[in-house]
Amino acid sequence: MVEIALALVPVFLVIGLGVFLRILAFPGDHLWQPLERLTYFVLFPPLLFHTIVTADMSGDAVLPLAATFLIAVVSMGLLLALLKPVLPVSGPEFTSVFQGAVRWNGFVALGVVSLLYGPPGVALAAVAFATMVPTVNLMSVVVLTRYASGTAAGFKPALMAIVTNPLILACLAGIAVKSTGITLPQPILATLKMLADATLALGLLAVGVALDLRAHAQKRFPLVFTTVLKLGLMPVLMLGACWLTGTTGLARDVALICACVPGATSSYILARQLGGDATLMANLITVSTLLSIFTLPLWVLAMAP
Repeated sequence: MVEIALALVPVFLVIGLGVFLRILAFPGDHLWQPLERLTYFVLFPPLLFHTIVTADMSGDAVLPLAATFLIAVVSMGLLLALLKPVLPVSGPEFTSVFQGAVRWNGFVALGVVSLLYGPPGVALAAVAFATMVPTVNLMSVVVLTRYASGTAAGFKPALMAIVTNPLILACLAGIAVKSTGITLPQPILATLKMLADATLALGLLAVGVALDLRAHAQKRFPLVFTTVLKLGLMPVLMLGACWLTGTTGLARDVALICACVPGATSSYILARQLGGDATLMANLITVSTLLSIFTLPLWVLAMAP
């Protein structure tokens, strides 16, 4: 059990380094803001694509695991849709609550899974990327275009936001290549691997830099409500989905980690692009990331044999 907790330390140390660099204002926002965009638009898509096309998805656990991820995230989305009429939040605030509860930080998940379980765990994490990334991005874009303003956005803006999302495109491309059995040339795979290797450390640093430890959370209800959903209810939904699909062992552990990680920092970019409550989104990401330092190890230790 102690070994599991220690294995999580490097992930949060890299995040902590990002926080420290932010405090020092080194080297300044002139680097970090462009680097955040570089990581999201240039480095993370090759990571998703490479992870999917090189993963071993021939095992019996793949389809049940994919169903597990879909059941959990769709259940959370449906729950929020049902609660929307009674929640004391505005439309833009609801979009941040939705993203904060449904979306997950793939950087943190991959870092933890890689440290704890190595290549077999990463292969299973690829199933999460292939199923959850397109699903949660699609759901988030639909909710943002519907509720970010007082009226629903037109079909064309919503469609463009979906078809131009780099994470969705990377996952769909990876799924297409994987399903058709196309073998990519080794130089192409090596290039993608090089980009993918750079992504994890830079992504975790970006998580730390994005944390605003001085931000004052004035919107207490959406902050507390979303954090409880993300770090408390989502793992429960994931475990329930594992039970429904018969997912056990390593596949269950990977699914739980993907459910326990904090909200995605890319949610902030999407909120800014589509008119959501970006300030609330930043606070939600900050709080969930800080609290996950304690809750994630507790969930992993609780499920350890």
